[in-house]
Amino acid sequence: MVVGLINRWPEGMFPAHGAYYPTIIHGTRAPPPRPLSLPLHRYTNLVLMRLCCLILSFALSCGLTAQSEPSVARQWNEVYLLAIRHDFARPVVHARNLYHGAAAMYDVWATVNRRGTPVLVRLDSSGLPPYPNAHAATEEALSYAAYRLLLHRYTRAPGYDTIRLAADRLMQRLGYDPTYTSADYTDGARPAALGNHVAARIIAHGMTDGANEALDYANAGYPDPVNPPLFLDRPFSILTLEDPNHWQPLAFPGTVVDQSGNPIGNIPGFLGASWGRVTPFAIPAAARTLPSASRPIYGNNPVYHDPGPPPYYDPTDTAALNLYRWNFETVLKWSSHLDPADSVRWNISPGARGNASDDLPETAAEYRAFYDEHAGGQPGAGHPVNPATGEPYPDNFVLRGDYTRVLAEFWADGPDSETPPGHWFTIFNQVMDHPEFSRRLWGEGEELPTLEYDVKAYLTLGGAMHDAAITAWSIKGKYDYIRPISAIRFLASRGQATVEDHRFYHPGGIRLDPGFIELVESGQEVVNSTALMTVKARAWIGNSFIDDADIEAAGVDWINPSVWEPYQRPNFVTPNFAGYVSGHSTFSAAAATVLTALTGTPYFPGGVGEFVARKNEFLVFEEGPSEDIVLQWATYQDAAAETSLSRIWGGIHPPADDIPGRRIGRLVGRDAYERADKLFRGDATPTTDPEEGKNLLAVYPNPVAAGSPLTVVTAETETPLDLELYNALGQRVATYPPKAGHPQRISTAGLAPGVYLLRVRSHQRQLAVKVQVR
Repeated sequence: MVVGLINRWPEGMFPAHGAYYPTIIHGTRAPPPRPLSLPLHRYTNLVLMRLCCLILSFALSCGLTAQSEPSVARQWNEVYLLAIRHDFARPVVHARNLYHGAAAMYDVWATVNRRGTPVLVRLDSSGLPPYPNAHAATEEALSYAAYRLLLHRYTRAPGYDTIRLAADRLMQRLGYDPTYTSADYTDGARPAALGNHVAARIIAHGMTDGANEALDYANAGYPDPVNPPLFLDRPFSILTLEDPNHWQPLAFPGTVVDQSGNPIGNIPGFLGASWGRVTPFAIPAAARTLPSASRPIYGNNPVYHDPGPPPYYDPTDTAALNLYRWNFETVLKWSSHLDPADSVRWNISPGARGNASDDLPETAAEYRAFYDEHAGGQPGAGHPVNPATGEPYPDNFVLRGDYTRVLAEFWADGPDSETPPGHWFTIFNQVMDHPEFSRRLWGEGEELPTLEYDVKAYLTLGGAMHDAAITAWSIKGKYDYIRPISAIRFLASRGQATVEDHRFYHPGGIRLDPGFIELVESGQEVVNSTALMTVKARAWIGNSFIDDADIEAAGVDWINPSVWEPYQRPNFVTPNFAGYVSGHSTFSAAAATVLTALTGTPYFPGGVGEFVARKNEFLVFEEGPSEDIVLQWATYQDAAAETSLSRIWGGIHPPADDIPGRRIGRLVGRDAYERADKLFRGDATPTTDPEEGKNLLAVYPNPVAAGSPLTVVTAETETPLDLELYNALGQRVATYPPKAGHPQRISTAGLAPGVYLLRVRSHQRQLAVKVQVR
């Protein structure tokens, strides 16, 4: 199957990586994967290596055919994905940006073509000028909207210069002037003005949608962590854990990086704990639970699709305690699968794996039957035949120790560090590149024009990813649940709960399981620290045993689980937010549901999707895999299920985090495509208008003549206001010192005509409103 081809962008388009930067674009023939020769750091080189392996594997499995120029929407989506790769790894933020970027493009298309219902920006059609060439007008307005919003949202990204350069050069290649900033789309103005206007409105919406963007997405009033940090270089630090049911921050001895490789603080805080406050795309109000005096919610934020609490550590409730232990003991036992030296081989062909039942476990007994606690994996009958060929899928035997390590790394942050929301956009872009792919919306009717299909598809997928982030993180914020690195160390440090007459017995400790968790007999040794050692466990031995990641792999051996670590790079270890529910499971189930709906089939084009992880090239923080591994999926749901399992092998989530995420993701995906369909048919109302704060903030006259004073009034009549004015490029052009008393008058002297964003901050709240200067 061809899931993606390399297109040779014009020289200088992506100067940080060269002309063959592997954004997955339509092309005529795959050129040599030149980015692999760049002198990049191993972690940075991974993104190129992964993507080139992916591209070449698909290219080799199906002949390359000439394809048309990608739509302008596709090209801008690729730049948004590039921006994610050059920013901090913030899945919730990037899901919102992908959604808002897609909404900007769709709203422009709907407005210019006067079809469907815009989702965020609805304009009076009587004020729109006629566009004789609607397609050209759409491309121009769409580009300006995507460009303005992109640069505004990624202003603080560590790779902003690269992002800006890529965006500028795409504008130049398309023939547009990035310095054109007029947002007055009336009276025969250029379509660019409409794009600038749409971007300004969505930027204003972003100031009032609950994400706290103005304060760099800081959590709004969320409590401090219940537990003190776990210092990773101090074995006894786990003894400071105060509540084994709550999330514990991690403290790193050196430089800590996020999933995109960017340095962040040594004790990263909870990312997105208040994300339940963000305005969703399609989640129904009935799925929302609001905090109240009679029904308080930890963190005091709304929660969507609340699945109820995870398994809690409760020494007074044997069933609850055993379920808690089983979840985290399973993670520890699956860690023993991360070594190809055990010679266990699995057939990972779609004919042997996947095609699992849609029924997900609910009871403790069903969970234990669903996950193979000792061998790993989940039930799946496999697919009898490839529906595209009518032939059985060929066998694909691989070493389990290679397969599990590749899964943990491949699904960790996507084939290029786009985080899970961007990962699924990359997969969908590759799906659309397949020669057999048809742009029939929902798999029905005639093929749509490329641009129309792309903007509709991106809105649907973007809305689903945004809602998946809101839902999963609202639950993470409410339950603030512990991660495996803390839970496993806590259980092991307490002792073992199986042999009562043993000196390390503790009824609340970890349970023994021959071959996986055992007593340490006299004279026996473990390969890591013996601090707090009460038992031994067979598991991946950790990063400290790797001196040279280019030629060494840690392997599996008997270790002290009181200092166990997950299969992650040493300066990342675990994401900086609570575990329950799994974001990966939620994102992936939602995306698979949407892709199935958009394409009208559960199957990848050609009946199979593949990824090749090359021998001793793909893995990042240790050598491997020991042989070429070809990941294969027949359906989008097969791929999503594999994502979920990868997080258990990676040591990031227990099963209790996984299943609710899968179940909720399916609901989120369904709601997203149903709302999108209504928007496309013109049967839906738009999301709350970007000027939703107008009942709390009055700014007049608006529009205002340049040089005339502007009056600002808010509901807080006794509170000083802090005012800032930004232009359409996202640049701050004026700051007005706080003043007591209302109304407040500010000067517009020296301002060029155009659209501006006025940010108003008080002690109670922050608001934003679009201001037009004429």
